[in-house]
Amino acid sequence: MNNSVSNTARLLWAGLRALLVLTLVTGVLYPLAVTGVAQGLFHDKANGSEVTADGRVVGSSLIGQAYDLPLKAGQQTPAADLKWFQGRPRNGLGTNSVNTRYRLLLSGATNRAGDNQQLIQWVKDARAAVVRDNSTATYRVKPSRIPADAVTSSGSGLDPDISPQYADIQVHRVAERNGLPTARVQKLVDEHTEGRTLGFLGEPRVNVLALNIALKELVAEH
Repeated sequence: MNNSVSNTARLLWAGLRALLVLTLVTGVLYPLAVTGVAQGLFHDKANGSEVTADGRVVGSSLIGQAYDLPLKAGQQTPAADLKWFQGRPRNGLGTNSVNTRYRLLLSGATNRAGDNQQLIQWVKDARAAVVRDNSTATYRVKPSRIPADAVTSSGSGLDPDISPQYADIQVHRVAERNGLPTARVQKLVDEHTEGRTLGFLGEPRVNVLALNIALKELVAEH
């Protein structure tokens, strides 16, 4: 009987030691090592790819932002602030009461098929809005020139980038709203257009946050 109790005690102690060692290694030492390597070699990415402007963090290069006007009385959806470049539609985030903008990290798509009537109507409405919002007295947006990313939300609903084609469509409107030469705003877009990753992955893109920060600086210069 005493031997049985003694063996049980030894086994329990061995198990406890294994638990303590594994907890120390996998729960303390390994996370600290990974965090240290990440902070040392990939400091920017490890901290969320933060973007700073005017001495403060204004967002992440990986997460899109909304550029809207303040809500007016009776409004449920804020109107776009058309002096800024706009990102992709946010339908994937607009079907719940938790996050209808980009304030919370709630990711999600519309989960609607291509022949879904609501999705088709969203695309039609978005196309009409792109034509209406971006046409000026001297420039008319042709519906045939509107790229897919201008009228559809991304799979995550948080895409921070737009295509160069969508950015180009917005140039005349942004220039007019900010009293800037069209050629200078176009140059700003060209300067912020990134090519395919490694030359063959993905598509050319423009980060909207980075572009709007540069736009704000350009407006301040004028």
